Amino acid sequence: MARMLKLVDLTKVYRTEEVETTALNQVNIHIKQGEFVAIMGPSGCGKSSLLNIVGMLDNPSSGQYWFGDEDVAGYGERKLADIRKKNIGFIFQSFNLIDELTVFENVELALLYHDIPARERKERVKEALAKVNIAHRETHLPQQLSGGQQQRVAIARAVVSRPRMLLADEPTGNLDSANGEEVMNMLTELNGEGTTIVMVTHSMPHAQYARRIINLFDGQVVAENLRAA
Repeated sequence: MARMLKLVDLTKVYRTEEVETTALNQVNIHIKQGEFVAIMGPSGCGKSSLLNIVGMLDNPSSGQYWFGDEDVAGYGERKLADIRKKNIGFIFQSFNLIDELTVFENVELALLYHDIPARERKERVKEALAKVNIAHRETHLPQQLSGGQQQRVAIARAVVSRPRMLLADEPTGNLDSANGEEVMNMLTELNGEGTTIVMVTHSMPHAQYARRIINLFDGQVVAENLRAA
């Protein structure tokens, strides 16, 4: 199985005039294409910093970040944005939908940054909405939907560009248990279709959907567990 990403001695330090905080301390992680990996750990352990760097929203202070065959650790924002746009989708705890746009428009927004003709955009949005069983709500606004339905829309928006990797930050954090299970089943299906998934979660039952669980503590990897297939 080919490599999706590899972090080598990755460190992230945040500095102010008075304080220096090490969020990540020489982290080494190797994720293959098609894996489903859960990242766990207490608040403040570095999970969000790790996800931001893996998602190319932030740069490490030192170390290497290999995405495929490229070390992207020193790339500038424009180059990172170009790689991110072509390869990575994001699912957030808070949905991050735009209230003034319909379900269809929220999902289509993810394609407007790509050079895709309007007709193909429409087909891909409808396909993504059907995949998460929310096509019947395409003309509704986000506030007309339940939390579970809003997260379905957010997942459709994340997958409509057909990314190689999905990053999910507490994707079930704002959902009740039934909707949380539905979201996890959707992620499992997407992974079964070949999408690499890296998920941050506080929920051990939901982490169990992943093939591998990585535990962070004080900015370091302290344990890795491979779940039996």
